[in-house]
Amino acid sequence: QGQLVESGGGSVQAGGSLRLSCAASGYTYSRYCMGWFRQAPGKEREGVAAITSAGLQSYADSVKGRFTISHDSAVNTLYLQMNSLKPEDTAMYYCAARSGYCYFLLSRHEYNAWGQGTQVTVSS
Repeated sequence: QGQLVESGGGSVQAGGSLRLSCAASGYTYSRYCMGWFRQAPGKEREGVAAITSAGLQSYADSVKGRFTISHDSAVNTLYLQMNSLKPEDTAMYYCAARSGYCYFLLSRHEYNAWGQGTQVTVSS
């Protein structure tokens, strides 16, 4: 069974940047999709950004132009570079993965493996 471990969360002021990392151990699939999701208190978990093994990327409209997802296959680590952070980006951020194809990259129902989450807090 694989494991996903997030890191890089923290507290920043609006306009600042953070880079989240997700170390994936035990995942050696040739086809996969991986994504970042977030959940604020009282809200549903929502897809933020996702990437496939073929390099296809997808972003939520609310983060387009500010967030960038990437995957380093050499170290099997997923990243989320977050720039121009806003208070509404405050949430727990989760890494997710699955082997094979994903048809709806930003749907949480596509994924069957989740990390424990890392908190991001953006103050105004």
